[in-house]
Amino acid sequence: MRKRDPRKLLPENRPLPARVKIVHVPEQGHRPDGSVTTRQEAAVTVPREALDRLWTVENLENLARTYWAFLIRVSLGLLKIRYGPDSREIVLFGFIVLLRFHKPDYEADANCGCVTWRINKGFLVAPGGRDKGHLKICVERPENLDSDNEVPVTVTSEVGAFVPMLTFPGLRALSGFGRWVYRQTQLRVHVIVTHAFLRSLGNLELQQSEVGSLRVQPPPGEPVA
Repeated sequence: MRKRDPRKLLPENRPLPARVKIVHVPEQGHRPDGSVTTRQEAAVTVPREALDRLWTVENLENLARTYWAFLIRVSLGLLKIRYGPDSREIVLFGFIVLLRFHKPDYEADANCGCVTWRINKGFLVAPGGRDKGHLKICVERPENLDSDNEVPVTVTSEVGAFVPMLTFPGLRALSGFGRWVYRQTQLRVHVIVTHAFLRSLGNLELQQSEVGSLRVQPPPGEPVA
């Protein structure tokens, strides 16, 4: 009888329920207005039973919360997410608002769900980039699901039309050098963290949303769990 690898008996070393493969996406580059677009993508192979359980509108909001929770965790608590009635803020050291988003917009149909945060302003946003650009996370499954036990799901994270302070054309003397610095620092960190987040989805565990705007409410008279 073949002996089991003892490392796999530990929770952190057990195989994840889903397989995640990062898909290479060509770099989008810069536009004349200084804006940048970057997209990261992962192919996630999910057991059919688990996908059927997770594929709900409520879990689209929970996926959004999972992303924020991941940022907090990998920053070792240096970053916080501050919720407002009409905003979401990424805050460094408790007082520097790096990015301020409008409240999220959700889109969902039978085979695709997206959450989009439109960028408002923040320390990392150029003056000309206020109320421009977005952060979007989408999950898409095949339209025709066959009887296979596993389903390929595509998860993407996109920062679109974002105008970083370092690449703002108004800073003529720094714009060329600023683009290089942005690619080597802010963009590189973003890609590394996003890829790590996408890989973390292999555990198929989602954080409970703090807002719960898409949470299904029980009928009147029924107890709330």
